[in-house]
Order: sequence, then C-alpha cells, then structure tokens
Amino acid sequence: MEAEKWGRRIRAFRKLKGYTQEGFAKEIGVSVSLLGEVERGNRKPTDDFLVEVAEMLHVSVDELRPPEHK
Repeated sequence: MEAEKWGRRIRAFRKLKGYTQEGFAKEIGVSVSLLGEVERGNRKPTDDFLVEVAEMLHVSVDELRPPEHK
C-alpha cells in the first residue's frame, strides 16, 4: 500500500513536468520497467531513487512524500 502511494505521487509529478515514462526513466538512469514497477506500486522506491527523482523534477523529497507519511 505504501509503495502504491509513492508510485502515484511520482507518476503525477512526472506527468505534471511533461515527461513520458520512457524519457524520464532515461533521464534518471533506470529502466522503463523499473520506473513502471515503482509507479504501479509493485516496488517501493529506495531513498537514492527518491532523491534522483526529486532532483530531476526540481522538487523536494518531502513534496513527493504521500501526505500521510509527512
């Protein structure tokens, strides 16, 4: 459940910034399948992954964090 909430937030921010899943995966140096697993909630993102995503999207990790985890 927690992974799903992270994934939804990451997907929403990615789309808001205009990235496709393929383009974003390339920018952060991961496979499309890994990004897809995180966005679908099948894999919980690591701290390093979250930092990379936040930096690329120009947001803080706290902004990515689901509200109930703040």
